[in-house]
Amino acid sequence: MKIIVYSTKPYDREFLSAAAESTDHRLAFLETRLTSSTAMLAHGHDAVCAFVNDQLDSEVLEVLSQAGIKLIALRCAGFNNVDLPAAKDRGFTVVRVPQYSPHAVAEFAVALLLTLNRNVHRAYGRTRDGNFTLDGLLGFDLHGRTVGVVGTGKIGCEFAKIMHGFGCRLVGLDVHRNPTCEQIGMKYLELEEFLGCTDVISLHCPLTPQTHHLVDHHAVERMKPGVTIINTSRGAVVDTKAVIAGLKSGKIGRLGLDVYEEEGDVFFEDLSNRVISDDTLSRLLTFPNVLITSHQAFFTQEALTQIAETTIRNVSEFAATAQCQNTVT
Repeated sequence: MKIIVYSTKPYDREFLSAAAESTDHRLAFLETRLTSSTAMLAHGHDAVCAFVNDQLDSEVLEVLSQAGIKLIALRCAGFNNVDLPAAKDRGFTVVRVPQYSPHAVAEFAVALLLTLNRNVHRAYGRTRDGNFTLDGLLGFDLHGRTVGVVGTGKIGCEFAKIMHGFGCRLVGLDVHRNPTCEQIGMKYLELEEFLGCTDVISLHCPLTPQTHHLVDHHAVERMKPGVTIINTSRGAVVDTKAVIAGLKSGKIGRLGLDVYEEEGDVFFEDLSNRVISDDTLSRLLTFPNVLITSHQAFFTQEALTQIAETTIRNVSEFAATAQCQNTVT
C-alpha cells in the first residue's frame, strides 16, 4: 500500500522505515500535521498514518474520503482525535496500536514524581549556577504514602507495581478492577474517598466523555492539601484552569504533566525562538513546583520499535484481508 505518514520526526522515519523494509509498502513522510489544510496531500495514497495530535474530524475525513483513502492507521493507542461515527459513515477502517511497552510510560510517570518530590529539576539548575544550598528543596519519603492510580490497565498496573516497591499504600479508581493490582494490595475506592485520601495521584486512563476534565475544580477542592498530581495519559483529563487555581491556593503541591489539553500546536515543536501564544501554558511554566514535558513518556527504543512494527503489521493485515484485529470500533 502507498502510505502517507503525517506529523513525522526523524525517529518516526527511522523506525517505520525499518519496520516496512521487508514489505512492499511505500511510505511518504510529511512533517506537517494532518489538518483540513493538509488533508488533500493524501491524494494518490491508499492509507494515512496519523499520530496523537493529527486532526481526524468530519471535515478532514471528508477530504480523505474524496482522496480515495481507505485505511487510517494510528501509530498510537488513543483515538480520541478521530470522529469514529463519521469515519464509519465514510467507510474508513481505523486501526491503532493498542499497547506498546507499558513500562515506558509507567517508568516516566515515576521519573516525573521523583523529580518533583525531590526537586531534582531545581537542584540541577542551581548547581549549574554554582548554588549548592538546600533551602527550598525539601521533599518527602514516598514509603508509607498513599498513591492513587486512575486507570489500572497495563500502564497503570505497571506504575502501581513500581510504587508498591517503594512501600506505598495503593488505592485505585477504575470501572474495572485489575486482579494483579489487587494482589499487590491495591484497594479500589469511589471517587470522593479516593480524592480525599491520596498523597499522590497518577493518571493513566483513556480520554472518554466520562474522564474529560476528571480533575476539575470540584475534584481539586476534595483533594488532600499539598497533593501531587502526575498526568501521562491525555491532556484533557485535567482541567488546566482548575489545577492552576489549585496551585495558586496551595491545594496542589506538585504537578507533573507530560500531556496538555491544548498541546497540538506546541508539543513536538521547537518554539525556543518564538513567543508562546498560549497564555495558560505560559502561566503553568512559571510555577517552580510544576514540571512539564512534551509528550515523551512513550519515547523509548522498545516502545518506538513496537509502535512501528504494529503499525506496519496492521497495514499489511488490512491489505491482505481488508480486516485487522486492531480495528477501532
